[in-house]
Amino acid sequence: MRTSPTAGTTATGCRRRIGAAFAAAAALALAGFGTAVQADAATAAPAKATWAKTPCATPKHKGELACNSLRVTGGLTAFQKQQAADGITPKAATPSGYGPSDLQSAYGLTSAAASKGAGETIAIVDAYNDPNAEADLAKYRSYYGLPACTKASGCFKQVSQTGSTTSLPSSDAGWSEEISLDLDMASAICPNCNILLVEAKSATMANLGTAVNEAVTLGAKYVSNSYGGSESSSDTSYDTSYFKHPGVAITVSAGDGGYGAEYPAASQYVTSVGGTALSKASNTRGWSESVWNTSSTEGTGSGCSAYDAKPSWQTDTGCAKRTIADVSAVADPATGVSVYDSYGVTAGFYTFGGTSASSPIIAGVYALAGTPSSGSYPAKFPYAKAGTSALNDVTSGSNGSCGGSYLCTARSGYDGPTGVGTPEGVSAFTG
Repeated sequence: MRTSPTAGTTATGCRRRIGAAFAAAAALALAGFGTAVQADAATAAPAKATWAKTPCATPKHKGELACNSLRVTGGLTAFQKQQAADGITPKAATPSGYGPSDLQSAYGLTSAAASKGAGETIAIVDAYNDPNAEADLAKYRSYYGLPACTKASGCFKQVSQTGSTTSLPSSDAGWSEEISLDLDMASAICPNCNILLVEAKSATMANLGTAVNEAVTLGAKYVSNSYGGSESSSDTSYDTSYFKHPGVAITVSAGDGGYGAEYPAASQYVTSVGGTALSKASNTRGWSESVWNTSSTEGTGSGCSAYDAKPSWQTDTGCAKRTIADVSAVADPATGVSVYDSYGVTAGFYTFGGTSASSPIIAGVYALAGTPSSGSYPAKFPYAKAGTSALNDVTSGSNGSCGGSYLCTARSGYDGPTGVGTPEGVSAFTG
């Protein structure tokens, strides 16, 4: 696995009224900035957000894959800066990242989120057990006014990779943060969907892949995977063993280590999801996005696979094999998302980033779009709408050095870091 630095610094595109921003920063510090994240009172300027890799982003054991998430540890996020610009003084114990209404607005999903998704099941595949998953999910959904989703109602189900509801893997605080992030993002995008959490007994490809198969066996048509590792010659066999599920939308994080291919994002059978920086803007959309990039070793993944064949719907000519990514969504921690978590940490709201956020977001969009057609590979659906109003074309930013090519540099049309763009409604995700 590529490594990434422990802290980042930038957020883009925020409107500021400096006096209000200073006052809001001070108010945040006095309020304690919620129970989980402490804000720095600004002296000369609002403090920039800082963050660290979540524990599961560093594998504990040889042969394990890493989650793709980062947690904000201080400073002001884009969400808070926007509050300051709007003259809003947050109360104590309130979130510091984007919530459901922000994400639905940014991706043109407000109407679909209110009316669609009933009866659909989004599966979240992660490693190890989160014993507080249901309780934390309830806190998030209650705070944001989303309908309850519980085991008792049948909306939420938590199983092992074998489908057991009682014999779950050992608990792990780092992967519990990842699980909270994934569950909350699926909820934010598709509040009416059922959620199936499938917990692998460890973070090896064999166990995570078995969990993917179990999710499909249990009926999920949308399966989110927020983990990855270095490519290997075994990947093509993993493709057919774990990810070749026609008629199922399988989303995978593109990675957080900047330019370079990861697996399973490189699988030809999945929708590889890159990451953006997302901020409010005064344009018609009301939002702007660029490639998420903190440094040469931290940012959204992208690249040209060394092993996986190019799917027929990819027509870019700079990579003879499979190109990462297909689509994208917010991932920059500085413009991060709100998550509630309590296992192994102080209970409360945190702000997360990483392509671990963007994968369940896109799984939620597929769920809003409806059941994929039988025999289809939903990764191809957005390509049919490339260059149309069904997608937000991200045209600025780079995630590393690749000679200036589209494999690491945003441009009009398809590019590696952001694929064919981010959702603008659900029409690019049907087929």
